[in-house]
Amino acid sequence: MAVLALDTSAAVAVALTDGSGRTLAARSVQEHRRHAELLAPLISEVLAAAGVDRSAVTAVVAGTGPAPFTGLRVGLVTARTLALALGVPVHGVCSLDAIAAQAAGDLALAVGTEVLVVTDARRREVYWARYRVAASFTDDHGVIELVAGPGVDHPAAVAAGGTPGVVAGRGATLYPDTLPLTAGAPLDPDPTELARLALLRLASDPGAALPTEPLYLRRPDVVPPTMRKRVLG
Repeated sequence: MAVLALDTSAAVAVALTDGSGRTLAARSVQEHRRHAELLAPLISEVLAAAGVDRSAVTAVVAGTGPAPFTGLRVGLVTARTLALALGVPVHGVCSLDAIAAQAAGDLALAVGTEVLVVTDARRREVYWARYRVAASFTDDHGVIELVAGPGVDHPAAVAAGGTPGVVAGRGATLYPDTLPLTAGAPLDPDPTELARLALLRLASDPGAALPTEPLYLRRPDVVPPTMRKRVLG
């Protein structure tokens, strides 16, 4: 079993995992504008590094954001198109979930520990979600549960809801006085975590729906005009 996972909610990141969620190969580029140019070559690099032919991929997993429109759309459209071409299922996982799960594992967090994940939403805002560690990292079911969110707001408004023991995500590096990053906490979604979470959720509920609908959380910057302007001549 080979699961291809990708995320374009922040950087451009791709990983190939086996059926247990173990990483076979991974690549990422800290680029926030050229997602469409970089994603396909990264997928090819990961498959080549793992020595796995594209036809051997049994599922595709994509991060669903939240994130700005353009970059997120590139990842989700690529995941859906590739899965359709290969005739395999495609699953979506919230990108913030992956950061929280990685924080739980990397920091060996105790059950009950709360984690706040914040990422850059631009416009001096952050995307955020609050989680609780629900089980130890070695258990064979999900280690995190969503407490609140995801949402988008100003850092001060997010902090007003209380800052838990652990803060993760690149948004914390932008507003350290308001949302102090926990030492050693992850900054960006790891596609390996996306694959692992999808596999765990499907294992606990084989019929679970893991939709690939994007989490934009706010209206796009550009919208069609609602009416034409009258021109007086």
